[in-house]
Amino acid sequence: MDNKLRDEILELLWAMREKGSKSFSGVVRDVNDNKASDVLRKMEKSGLVMISSDDVELTDKGEARARDLTRRHRLAERLFHDVLEVGMEESEETACEIEHFLSPSVTDSVCSFLGHPPTCPHGKPIPRGECCSKYRNEVKPLVMQLKELDIGSRGRIVFIKPSEDSRLERLASMGMLPGSIIKLKQKRPSFVLEIDETTLAVDGLIAEEIYVKEQR
Repeated sequence: MDNKLRDEILELLWAMREKGSKSFSGVVRDVNDNKASDVLRKMEKSGLVMISSDDVELTDKGEARARDLTRRHRLAERLFHDVLEVGMEESEETACEIEHFLSPSVTDSVCSFLGHPPTCPHGKPIPRGECCSKYRNEVKPLVMQLKELDIGSRGRIVFIKPSEDSRLERLASMGMLPGSIIKLKQKRPSFVLEIDETTLAVDGLIAEEIYVKEQR
């Protein structure tokens, strides 16, 4: 069996399920490889998927592998795009290559280093790992919550994880968008930020939802 194509199909099945789809023909079409149908049948024999008519679903074994691949891929995208500032398309292509080789311990180290990001640069959720629940601080994350930034430091907003959709729109209207450079001026009684020549005050809950990369 073509292991790379197998992994590509597993990852695609995970992504399709996120959209509510499990179509066999859809997988074959999206993979765009004339061996896709045969590989899917071999995956069924290997216990990775179950096929019924035009439906294909992950088994527990396939689920575990697909989850791991998706987690590696989306964390790699974050690493290349946010830390190394590689373009979106190149980040995607590189992530596709290295996702097959990252060990579980390296994957958790990357996740911890990035501050356990909830989504990839495309906004898709990153499956949680054991490191996310333990959240160790042996290595200072490169991407951190705004509240963890030192007073007087500058940070580039990497992503925002709002508890309410309306809050994201409100922050955007104030110029607080991914890529914006902010300076933290104070933390109490509220967080005071400087964006360009504008000074804003936000509460602690919002400061927990904004993730930044410190600018030196």
